[in-house]
Amino acid sequence: MNKLIFNEMLKIIRKRKLVVVVAIMAVLISLFTYAQFREVQRQIEKLGDVDWRTTLQQQIVDTQNRLTSSGISDEWKAQLQIRVQQQQYYLDNDINPAEPGAPTFVRSFAQESITLFVPLLIMIIAADIVSSERSAGTVKLLLTRPVKRWKILLSKYVALLLSISIIVVLMGVLAYLISGVVFGFGGWGAPILTGFTSVGGELNTSNVQLIDQWQYILMEFGLVWFVAIVVGTISFMLSVLLKSTSASMGVMLAALIAGLILSNLVSSWQSAKYLFMINLDLTGYLAGSSPPVPGMTLLFSIGVLVVWAVAALLVSFTVFVRQDVY
Repeated sequence: MNKLIFNEMLKIIRKRKLVVVVAIMAVLISLFTYAQFREVQRQIEKLGDVDWRTTLQQQIVDTQNRLTSSGISDEWKAQLQIRVQQQQYYLDNDINPAEPGAPTFVRSFAQESITLFVPLLIMIIAADIVSSERSAGTVKLLLTRPVKRWKILLSKYVALLLSISIIVVLMGVLAYLISGVVFGFGGWGAPILTGFTSVGGELNTSNVQLIDQWQYILMEFGLVWFVAIVVGTISFMLSVLLKSTSASMGVMLAALIAGLILSNLVSSWQSAKYLFMINLDLTGYLAGSSPPVPGMTLLFSIGVLVVWAVAALLVSFTVFVRQDVY
C-alpha cells in the first residue's frame, strides 16, 4: 500500500501540478497583499494618519450610509447590519479587529478564500487524478497488477489528501511571508473576539470569547483544511464518474460558482441548506457572519459536508470497483 501511495505522489509531482498550484498561490497572494496595502494607503489619505478607532468609526458610518440605499437586497442588508453591530462591539470594548501585521492578513485571507479560491486550487489536483489515467489508458496497466481495485483507488485518495494538506500549509506560509514583507511579521498575540451569533437579524454576544490571534488562525485553517478535503473528495468522485478531466472540472466549477450566487439568494429556501456549496463558508461562523439560511450553525454545516464527503467516497469506490474499463 505504501508503494502505491508513493507511486501516486510521484505522478502528481511529475505532472508539476503542485508547482502550478504554489505558483498560482504566490502570484495571487502578492496581488491581494498589494490590494490590501493600497486600501490602507487610501484610508490614510482619506482620514489622515489616525488611530484605528477613528478608522473603525468611519467604517461604521460608511456601512450605515450603505444601509440607506434602496438598491440593497434584504439578505445583504441583514449582513451589513450584523457587521455594524460587530464593529460597534469591538469599538465599545476597545479592541482593534484589524491589528496591523501579517497574521491579520493571513486571518482575513483564509476567511475570504475558503469558498472559492481554495476549492479551485484543490480542483486542479483532484479533478483528473482518475479521469486522466482513463483517458490516457494507463489505468488498464494498473488494473492488470495483482492488486485489488479498491486499494488502487485508496492509494490515489490518500495521495490526494496528502496533496491537499501540503497546499493548505503552503497557503498559510506564503500568505504570512509575502504579506509580512509589507505589513510586518508581528501580531500573533493580538486579541480577537469570536463567538458572535445572529438571532433574528440581531447580534448575540452572550457567547463571545477573547482569544489570541494565533488561536483564531489555527481554528480557521482547520476549517479551511476540512473544506478542502470535502471539495477534494467530491472532485475525486467526479474524476471517477467522468472520463473527461475538463468535464469534471467544469461540473465542479459550476457548482462552486452557483454556491456563491445562491448564498446571497436562498434565505427563504430552507432546502438549500443541504447543498454542499452553501455550507462551505465555515470560517464565517467564527467571525459571526449571518448564515445563508436562518438557523444554520457550524455543527450543522460540518455535518452536511461530512455526509456529502462520505457519500462521494461510497460512490467513487462502488463505481471504480464494479465498472468496466475500456
